Amino acid sequence: MDWLISLATFLVNEILSQPAYLIGLITAAGLIALKKTAGQVVGGAIKATLGFLLIGAGAGLVVSSLAPLGGMIQGATGAHGVIPTNEAIVGIAQAQFGARVAWLMILGFAVALILARFTPLRYVFLTGHHMLFMATLLTMVLATSGRSSVSVVVVGGLLLGILLVAMPAFAHPWTKRVTGNNSIAIGHFGTAGYIVAGATGQLVGKRSRSTEDMKLPEGLRFLRDSMVATALSMVLIYVTMSLVYLARAGRTTAFKAFAADGGSAAGDLGNYVMQSVMQGLQFGIAVAVILFGVRTILGELVPAFQGIAGKLVPGAVPSLDAPIVFPYAQNAVLIGFLASFVGGLVSLALLTWVGHPALGLALVLPGLVPHFFTGGAAGVYGNATGGRRGAVVGAFLNGVLITFLPALLLKVLGAFGKENTTFGDADFGWFGTLLGNAAKAGATGGSILMLALGAVLLGGAILFQKRVVDTGWDPGARRDAFLPRTAAAASGTDPAPTRGHAKIAPPTGAPTPPPPPAGS
Repeated sequence: MDWLISLATFLVNEILSQPAYLIGLITAAGLIALKKTAGQVVGGAIKATLGFLLIGAGAGLVVSSLAPLGGMIQGATGAHGVIPTNEAIVGIAQAQFGARVAWLMILGFAVALILARFTPLRYVFLTGHHMLFMATLLTMVLATSGRSSVSVVVVGGLLLGILLVAMPAFAHPWTKRVTGNNSIAIGHFGTAGYIVAGATGQLVGKRSRSTEDMKLPEGLRFLRDSMVATALSMVLIYVTMSLVYLARAGRTTAFKAFAADGGSAAGDLGNYVMQSVMQGLQFGIAVAVILFGVRTILGELVPAFQGIAGKLVPGAVPSLDAPIVFPYAQNAVLIGFLASFVGGLVSLALLTWVGHPALGLALVLPGLVPHFFTGGAAGVYGNATGGRRGAVVGAFLNGVLITFLPALLLKVLGAFGKENTTFGDADFGWFGTLLGNAAKAGATGGSILMLALGAVLLGGAILFQKRVVDTGWDPGARRDAFLPRTAAAASGTDPAPTRGHAKIAPPTGAPTPPPPPAGS
């Protein structure tokens, strides 16, 4: 039996939890199904793997460039509390629940493939690390409520499988609005924030132009380059916060801000300021690396899914990590990040004023990493349906969600609720809170309530897929009617006329979606 546990642990920790390997294997399988040559299969798989490694490298650069800034903000504001970090809480839980997490994740992925094959929810969730995060959350909630290992794995695996196909379906009308086609879905457990951002855009942005259509004076045309605009914005933020932190903490403490993770402390004021400038520039590079990785993987994975669609899951749509939408509205990513962070600060103030003293909720500090990735994606979704206003308001609400939901989640995590970290993205918060409260009904009653919640979620997703997604509902259609027609549409040269900038052009190299399977 030990060898089975070791094998399961190896598969989860070394392959399934590594998105790059998983993406490479899926791409290779799709190309084999398309009867490509051995060279094309190997080349396509390696290129797709490298694309995800590029995304990971860019994400690592984002994390390292934001780390000193997070410390400065806490030091400048004097705020103390829990910092949501998925990787940290998963690492803490793995020591106690590692084997159960492994089996739960494997069962959940198998259930998701079965559901994708035999229901209308034909989404294949490929964000391996988020599968691991959700499997860990489910294990923590179920195990800390006193359930047996078998019950934890079976109930949790069924719930995970449902989530892997249901959440991409609920977000898909807005995802199609972003991408312009059905080639990809969102496979990231910040889905609730993206849906809220897209729906908010519909409400507030009828006549608001796209973030990608910002008109700048001739002397500021260089800001149309997203890498330049992102780097310059972060330089300004970094320098401002570093000076505020310096004034509050003093030179001795402030100069050590860059010494974390192998960095060197500042030697004097000039060096301190220039290190701030360099960190802002590094952030711009990190975003550029992510965008290049996304373009690389789009060109390989989506065509390969034609093979998978024809063999294993007819009509399969790959569900991918949040940065996959970044190239569709690059200005919206930065706007969304900043708006989400402001939403986190406002929510922290509300928790300090009301939530903590009245309800006993923990103070959740705005973590820059979750605000960048989920806030940036929320900005893209909000922009797709509501232009600039949609991007700002939608991402702001995402920031509110990823502050209050982790605070509620901590109440149901038992001993883990006393750690200085927790899960950061929206879906972990709402789903974990519901499960934790259902678990209070006892072993049998709680399991029944949890499975009932999963059944409702699955049934709702199937109904939503049939009644909303498959009918082609466009959440931004109302907005189109309020924007002036494009020049091409007015002249009759546009074969599929749209209005204004409601439709966002796909990034360079993005493939067209595969044709639907026969009979679908």
